[in-house]
Amino acid sequence: MNVRLTWAQPEDLVGHELRQAAQDGRDAREIEERWYAAGGAPAPDRAGASEPPASPRLRALAERLLDELALLEVPLAADEPTGLDEIVAACPHWPGPADAGRAVGRDRLHAAWLGRAAGCLLGKPAEKLPLEGIRALARATGDWPPTTWFTARGVPAELLAAHPWNRRSAPTSLAENIDGMPEDDDLNYPLLTLLLLQRHGRSFTTGDLARLWLDELPAGRTFTAERIAYGNLLAGVEPPETARRRNPFREWIGAQIRADVHGWTHPGDPAGAAAQAHRDAVLTHTGNGVYGAMFTAAALAVAAGGESDVHGALAAGLRVVPPHSRYARAVRLGIGTARTEGDFDTVVDRLHAAYGDTHHWVHVLPNAALLAAALTHADGDFTRSIGLAVSGGWDTDSNGATAGSLAGLLAGGPDALPEHWTAPLKNRLATSVPGFDRTGFDTLAALTHQEALRP
Repeated sequence: MNVRLTWAQPEDLVGHELRQAAQDGRDAREIEERWYAAGGAPAPDRAGASEPPASPRLRALAERLLDELALLEVPLAADEPTGLDEIVAACPHWPGPADAGRAVGRDRLHAAWLGRAAGCLLGKPAEKLPLEGIRALARATGDWPPTTWFTARGVPAELLAAHPWNRRSAPTSLAENIDGMPEDDDLNYPLLTLLLLQRHGRSFTTGDLARLWLDELPAGRTFTAERIAYGNLLAGVEPPETARRRNPFREWIGAQIRADVHGWTHPGDPAGAAAQAHRDAVLTHTGNGVYGAMFTAAALAVAAGGESDVHGALAAGLRVVPPHSRYARAVRLGIGTARTEGDFDTVVDRLHAAYGDTHHWVHVLPNAALLAAALTHADGDFTRSIGLAVSGGWDTDSNGATAGSLAGLLAGGPDALPEHWTAPLKNRLATSVPGFDRTGFDTLAALTHQEALRP
């Protein structure tokens, strides 16, 4: 029997690495020709693994080519460093020290946890669907852009057949099926970060995080860059090489979805939040993948401080990202497009024209542009923030989660969030992270508040 692992097999990684090489300007033409001449295939378009098994000869070639691709010169390296000192040096407006005595209340953190969960849950059934499918399904129920949960009720059978909901998520995330917050990596990682801070405090190292994962995170709950890094750890590779070795997903969205607690626990301190998120991100990511975590943490830190609107939070996030990087350009494109276009569908169409043909749907750059655009267009409104983030496609649950986290912080407390988003969560989440299954969001807020107060 052939076991086709997702996000792990060398013959599936080569195509992703060739695409990454094209994006960062490496000349991989000769390697690409050798791969296809030997019978290699492009990367799977949406799934994590191709169906036919590779021969031992082709798999061995894939491993050699991945190593050769890693040695190619990267023309953009000077503008997109990974080391923290180099990133700080590249940012002319790096934030100054935090204001003394800035605090975040438990109610604000409660709203952030609820917002993250609601945004994630909204996006779960639409994950992996093409943009036209998401639009057609929601419009069939008269709810576009989304203002409540997706539903299969009232959707024509032929439309459901043409655009089936995400098969793993639909049983727990359509309106008619929601019964608390189901497990999702977008919630597992904030729980792991909370556990990391409880055990090691703010002085944790990347090695501490690696050991925590090996102790507490089931390998089957990891995907893309996280799965590669996990496998590298098991093979004896140490961080930060875990992020680089045969890891074509190192600039995808994974580190960005792990950044929330770093921001929540640094109210008014975007520099501190970004630096802490950096130590987390480099276990699995480089360059733009790391910037996603730093941007998100900094924006959330400013929102947690309670003295900025969404636009100020996004501006703070940009201050910790090298301005000539592709990540900074993506965020600026999202913000600029949202400011000039009154119709959000038009905004999304422009972003898909810019990124849809060149980037995987889980890559950090298109999702960063979409997230920034949705938050800008929504102007702080919670329902519009998560609805617009999900309406743009790509990584729907991750974008909904981050948008909900920021909009929840800005709302200030759980009572400020619409009840139709929070009541179905039933104040509990499912998770495989030890010690947290069925924990209430109010309890998570209290635990997070303790870490925010810790020196």
